[in-house]
Amino acid sequence: MNSIRILLFVSLIGILSCNRNGESGPYVSISGFTQGTSYHITYQSPGNDTLYVQDEINALLADFDQSLSTYIDTSNISRLNNNETSEVDHYFIEVYNEAKRIYDISGGAFDITVGPLIDAWGFGPGRKLNVSEEVIDSILQFVGMAKIGISGGRLMKELPGIRLDLNAIAQGYAVDVVADYLDEKEVSNYMVEIGGEITTKGVSPRNDDWKIGIDKPYFGNQMPGQNLQEIVRLSGKSLASSGNYRKYYEQDGKKIVHTVDPRSGYTKMSNLLSVTIITDKCITADGLATACMSLGLEDARSFIEGQEDVEALFIYSDQDGNYLEWMTSGMKGMLLK
Repeated sequence: MNSIRILLFVSLIGILSCNRNGESGPYVSISGFTQGTSYHITYQSPGNDTLYVQDEINALLADFDQSLSTYIDTSNISRLNNNETSEVDHYFIEVYNEAKRIYDISGGAFDITVGPLIDAWGFGPGRKLNVSEEVIDSILQFVGMAKIGISGGRLMKELPGIRLDLNAIAQGYAVDVVADYLDEKEVSNYMVEIGGEITTKGVSPRNDDWKIGIDKPYFGNQMPGQNLQEIVRLSGKSLASSGNYRKYYEQDGKKIVHTVDPRSGYTKMSNLLSVTIITDKCITADGLATACMSLGLEDARSFIEGQEDVEALFIYSDQDGNYLEWMTSGMKGMLLK
């Protein structure tokens, strides 16, 4: 998982209230587990009666996992990776199309065929390897989205050894899937969070924008919300973050981080500590955040400046270890002063 866990400021669970959008139903908060992480959802019932949807959402997320989770042996993505099938479902097609778009605009910095590299470095479900230049060169023949495609509802691979890893974009898409479900239920005010990826609509139980805390990205900070860098006001937008400071290991005195640059095959350790992206759809924010971590500070800044309707916050360190920030102009207006 490439996203940073983010503190959510949510309160007043299940209290009947009237907000600025004119809704008067009770707010409900639910939580659970999916995709190896947790989820938290707060929503206002569309009528005076309380709307309970946890069972339906759990079933929806279980169906989603059965499609896209590489940690379920019988999932569609696992069967595709093992060449047991070539058929793809609607979840996969949606993720593939957005992943291909981000792959193209980022110059290959985001790539869902990175699976063999993720495994080799010890961050995937497959076997960790003793990485060397020769090993990386041998793996790179299986990496590159130009080597896969979809035709007639089937995944086409140039080589059978190509394996996909959707973890850098699937959680963001899962957030969108749950949000679409709430929209179908005519819910006007909600916040959906899965593994730190978030989408919002309307207002919080406090009758104000949703407030999302972004953690200070120092190595060893494993407690979300204990030390915040910024707080973002969010409504009608999605947010995703990516960083290296929580998922890494040490080997021969060096930190091996989980961000792998699919272009070189090597893990990407740089002074760019975390990236937070705000866009309309969480699937897009998730993929862009990962692409930026692969690009590094300067290239990521140029990349984001060339995108429309995308806001970003980069937290990076200088030579003295000080935390510095770069952000888009729109992001400045979203920060809680």
